[in-house]
Amino acid sequence: MPPRKPDSAAPHRRARATGRVTLADVAEAAGVSPITVSRALRGERAVAAELVERVQAAATALGYVPDPAARALASSRSSHVAVLIPKLSNTLFVELLDAVQISLVPAGYQTLIGVTHYDAGEEEAVLRSFLAHRPAGLIVTGSDRSAAAEAMIQGSGVPCVRVMEVGSEEGGFSVGFSQREAGRALTQHLLDRGRRHVAYVAAQLDPRTLERGEGYAEAMQAVGLAGHVNKVLSAEPSSMALGGVLLERVLRESPGTDAIFFCNDDLAQGALLAALRMGLDVPGRLAVAGFNDLPGSDQMVPPLTTVATPRREIGEQAAQMLMALMRGQPVPTPHLDLGFRVVQRASS
Repeated sequence: MPPRKPDSAAPHRRARATGRVTLADVAEAAGVSPITVSRALRGERAVAAELVERVQAAATALGYVPDPAARALASSRSSHVAVLIPKLSNTLFVELLDAVQISLVPAGYQTLIGVTHYDAGEEEAVLRSFLAHRPAGLIVTGSDRSAAAEAMIQGSGVPCVRVMEVGSEEGGFSVGFSQREAGRALTQHLLDRGRRHVAYVAAQLDPRTLERGEGYAEAMQAVGLAGHVNKVLSAEPSSMALGGVLLERVLRESPGTDAIFFCNDDLAQGALLAALRMGLDVPGRLAVAGFNDLPGSDQMVPPLTTVATPRREIGEQAAQMLMALMRGQPVPTPHLDLGFRVVQRASS
């Protein structure tokens, strides 16, 4: 008897009544059981290739879309991974997200993206909403959050990986690098270039930015320049425009400054553009350095010295670590330090 061809008539009558094509509709059209449809669409090897082809043809003809909520209820598992980041307008986090997505999708997972805007209350609200849907896993930015948010993560039982910082706590999982060490290394580079009046200029003032500033201060103190530590901190959102404003502020308030370590490339790029307008000699009069090696930093005039951070690799490794946790597999290195690299260019 020849294989039955997908018959969409009966399922479509049922779909019109419910408004949704169901797994049972696909099973009827393909002439197989609902459990066979479920297994075939999940790609289980035990299902014969001919049956998989028949099920896929029926699903395509009917326009069937799996119901993740129903699947989660049936299995107590979800195919979604929640990822919380501070901002979508920051290239740093866009690249990290892209790497997470590229790693998770082939394994059958989809991402739910939550944006916290560096606000503890907003992070709590996003977590509460996402955890109510029982995600399979969770990726969050950094380790500094409210007690309420931490309690939600711990109480959910959902595997969680923290990114952009390297933790040390027992039972935790993280992928990133030492922000403090990176701040110390970039400051040391400026000191090695003969600069002695180095300022640290930062905006947004999230925990990672403040850690870089601590590394800066430690490097200055280590060479006997504790009296020359000069931190200029602004709570405003970081931007190129603000970088120019802060450059002018530093030169006005501390005219002897001979180098500025900006907490990120946005500020540093804006400072270099402002220096061009002002006719300020960089690096002769003033060395300028940034952080993160964002696109365009190597095209500035002069090209920007900065710290290259492995955000794509962080995203990939965090996704791999989380998938191991979701599958109950061991994680050999629960706190993975991927390091950083000082990139010297003509601005210093």
